[in-house]
Amino acid sequence: MSALDYAVLTAYLAGTLGLGFWCLRRNRDPDSFMLARGRLGGWVVGLSIFGTYVSSISFLAVPGKAFIGNWNPFVFSLTLPLVARLGAEIFVPFYRQLGQVSAYEHIEERFGTWARLYMSICFMLMQVARTGSVMFLIAVVMQQWLNWDMVTIIVATGLLTTLYTCIGGLEGVVLTDALQSAVLIAGAVLCAVWVPLSMPDGPAQILEIAARDDKFSLGEWGFDLSEPTVWVVLVYSLTVNLKGVSINQSYTQRYLAAKTEREAKKSVWFGSLLYIPTSACFFFIGTSLYCYYTVQPDLLPTELASEWRDGKGDSIFPYFIMTELPTGVRGVMVAAILAAAMSTISSSLNSSATLTLTDVYLRLLRRAPDERQSMWVLYGATILWGVAGTGLAIAMMHVKSVLDSWWEMSGVVSGGMLGLFLLSFLGRQVGRRGAMSGVIAGVIVIGWLTFSPDAEFLPEPFRNPLHPFLTVVLGTLAITVSGFLAALAFRETSLRSKDTSPSD
Repeated sequence: MSALDYAVLTAYLAGTLGLGFWCLRRNRDPDSFMLARGRLGGWVVGLSIFGTYVSSISFLAVPGKAFIGNWNPFVFSLTLPLVARLGAEIFVPFYRQLGQVSAYEHIEERFGTWARLYMSICFMLMQVARTGSVMFLIAVVMQQWLNWDMVTIIVATGLLTTLYTCIGGLEGVVLTDALQSAVLIAGAVLCAVWVPLSMPDGPAQILEIAARDDKFSLGEWGFDLSEPTVWVVLVYSLTVNLKGVSINQSYTQRYLAAKTEREAKKSVWFGSLLYIPTSACFFFIGTSLYCYYTVQPDLLPTELASEWRDGKGDSIFPYFIMTELPTGVRGVMVAAILAAAMSTISSSLNSSATLTLTDVYLRLLRRAPDERQSMWVLYGATILWGVAGTGLAIAMMHVKSVLDSWWEMSGVVSGGMLGLFLLSFLGRQVGRRGAMSGVIAGVIVIGWLTFSPDAEFLPEPFRNPLHPFLTVVLGTLAITVSGFLAALAFRETSLRSKDTSPSD
């Protein structure tokens, strides 16, 4: 990193904090902190939604996937037009009509307080895991570039992101997300142009090599459910993306933050569709790097060449950035990757703080606090979740083996969220006992799907033979179907259909 690279990075960080302080003057009450008083335009909210799709991990991992394989994961992006239509036509009007800050308040009206707390706690725990993972993985990369201590990088990232999330509220988060998204897109486009122009025989050489080695393929079209075929990735991405637009607190807050319903719908379309060419750009970078180092294998150090042979490609793009890009451009790319990380973290902190106030403090501790007390809760919760994510990132430095176990456990815990939402949204005849039975049955199914492949004590026929992508799909189906069947068995109706008030 040269002085110019540091100058570019410093200018970006200063701009991020500056935006937060500019928003501070209008961020003095809970409505401003959580919803920006519903005054944001569709395009800026759309850029913020786009920022929730992309993280620094995507920035680094997607080119790595394309480098060692093909464009099979790009199928994930191809489902976004359908999901965007569902989000704009169904879920935006649904949440704006409800007018509830918490995405899970209406579930309490159907199934009771337990369901709301279950959804909220699962979401907040997942955001801690997401924040910690992003901080840890970005620190691994940034350490190689900046030659700083990893703890210093993690703490600095956590402090900076928590600070501007606190001072700017949702408006600050959305505006900085928009800035960060612009930096990220600029960095991706820059590299997508730079690599082909660096080929010994010109850009056409990339198309020749990629076509020869089938690098643009979307994968196999067969029906082998143990492999990530196009169909497996398709149903997985539909489920995951539907979960995002329907029950992700980070999205639903933005639906309410837009000026009008029309602007909110525009933001869903804009953010979702913008991700498609951007992800294609990342895949093209990975394919271009494959061609670049195929014709010039001597440019890769022995260690990275060995990783390539072992099917690992995540380190290739960072190495190219630091060794092949000129001074100044390198600083832009580092800022772009850091921007993707900070966008992810800020969204997680703001949405988690919002749920802490609406679903925990107001629901369980104090129902009618004044604005000052509510703001202190929001500030305190933002700091609390920021510290928790930072602490988890630091812990991952020493107990990396816990990371996989944590993600497996969190998948079991949160696996019922989409299924429970579908029961509340579609199953008007499903009540509390049916919903609880469905969640219990679904979590058991998800637990078996997740843990049985590595359970040596189980005979082979009792282990899950399916690809892990299908776990969330089958888990959601299990919860939904079990809930409907249990409702029929109990012959019950929901709390709302009885016209009773929410009950514990």
